[in-house]
Amino acid sequence: MTDNEKLSQLLFEDVNVTPEELEQKYPQRNLPDGARVTRFAPSPTGFLHIGGLFASMVAKLTADTTGGAFYLRIEDTDKTREVEGGIKFIVDGFKAFDINFDEGMIGDSDWSGDFGPYIQSKRLDIYKVYAKDMVAKGNAYPCFITEEELEEIRKKQEEMGVRTGYYGNWAKWRDASLEDIKKELETGKKFVIRLYSTGNIENSFKMNDLIKGNVTLRENDMDTVLLKSDGFPTYHFAHPIDDHLMQVTHITRGDEWFASLPLHVELFKKFGFELPQYCHFAPLMKLENEGKSKRKLSKRKDPEADMQYYIAHGYPK
Repeated sequence: MTDNEKLSQLLFEDVNVTPEELEQKYPQRNLPDGARVTRFAPSPTGFLHIGGLFASMVAKLTADTTGGAFYLRIEDTDKTREVEGGIKFIVDGFKAFDINFDEGMIGDSDWSGDFGPYIQSKRLDIYKVYAKDMVAKGNAYPCFITEEELEEIRKKQEEMGVRTGYYGNWAKWRDASLEDIKKELETGKKFVIRLYSTGNIENSFKMNDLIKGNVTLRENDMDTVLLKSDGFPTYHFAHPIDDHLMQVTHITRGDEWFASLPLHVELFKKFGFELPQYCHFAPLMKLENEGKSKRKLSKRKDPEADMQYYIAHGYPK
């Protein structure tokens, strides 16, 4: 047994399932050739944004017109920002405008479909299976660095005029020995699980975005947090796992996620998953100054960003 395998067993001794065994529990979708499987995956952190309705329409249309499937998944891994009744706001908002899902969440805690749970807080055991596998293969590691230490690193990087972040030689726990890690664990110190990135920011790669076309991107080299100290995954870690198990073929999402694409590509490769087709669309904009300028529609400034605005004002479906 390698040190990485010993470490994975030490960190996740309660996990006795492999990714391969887990994947066998999910049925293969019986869909026609060329069918697209898409999803809308909001966080229950407030009202349903009009941009969410737009994004879901893009995902729904591309699934419906190809004989595919479209589902609603709730990404509730950030419990500090979650609002009470947030899932119901989302479900009711879609119902008000006749956006129907083939599967997924239908209430605060209920769902329909064969690929559930469709809410990430109910899938924590699944993420642990993949986290253990990543550590065993040397693709992830425990990191005990504190917020104060991270701030010190950031200040040093700024003073030196280099990129800020936790990467390469700046990643203190990246190549820690099994003995050093055991010592920290024995003290009960909290830790996160980070990606062991093998990317090089100096290298570039090409891929095709169905909206942007052929794009050239720099490789990711950041050792991003995958599993937080509370056991909840980050979006970056959870979405490739969920999209793989739920057999998503096309990820339609806003431009704000485009910068994260190199990280997501690296994660899909590390998992050994087939990369879905990405489609990044521009954000909804608002005209100002009699149409002379425009800005991104704001949750804070614009009441019409909230879907309830259209319901209250009687807008037809």
